[in-house]
Amino acid sequence: MKYFELGPFTVFDVETTGMSPERDRIIQIGAVRIDRDGYMSRFNSFVNPGRAIPPALISVHHITDEMVSAAPNFSRVGREFLEFADGSTLVAHNARFDLGFLQESLARTGLPLWKGRTLDTLRLLKTTHPGLPSYKLQSLRAVFQLDSDESMQAHRADADVEWTLQILEIALTRALKSSPGEQ
Repeated sequence: MKYFELGPFTVFDVETTGMSPERDRIIQIGAVRIDRDGYMSRFNSFVNPGRAIPPALISVHHITDEMVSAAPNFSRVGREFLEFADGSTLVAHNARFDLGFLQESLARTGLPLWKGRTLDTLRLLKTTHPGLPSYKLQSLRAVFQLDSDESMQAHRADADVEWTLQILEIALTRALKSSPGEQ
């Protein structure tokens, strides 16, 4: 059995104006949906937060006010994202952060909350690969030698979801191999 046959999965990541889902706003959502047949589709959008992005955060994700000024607001992007992810399990690395921002943003804009299943690759990886020195996504890139190219920038939602998808594959493949009756 291949890991994606357990799906469909929508791996997603958000970039934000800060760390508080109540006070801060999403400025980018990236996602990769993998269906049970292995077919992949991608979703990526900047989001206009309606406020300035703090310089300290710009230095992390390199997303500037100019990059989001003409972007759609969360109400539109959130609706499109929910349609994209419909019927799948949402997957994120440190899902509490990303899901917290998603749910707060959905509630704030009057969109329905995500009521589907979720999976946290951070928690999954701690089960399938205990004892790693760090479970931060950027550390895991080196440990697992994750695929990357020059266009992929750390702390950007579109790149982080690609690496999280690879982590999901690594962890679920190991879990399937260790499951009773699976060979």
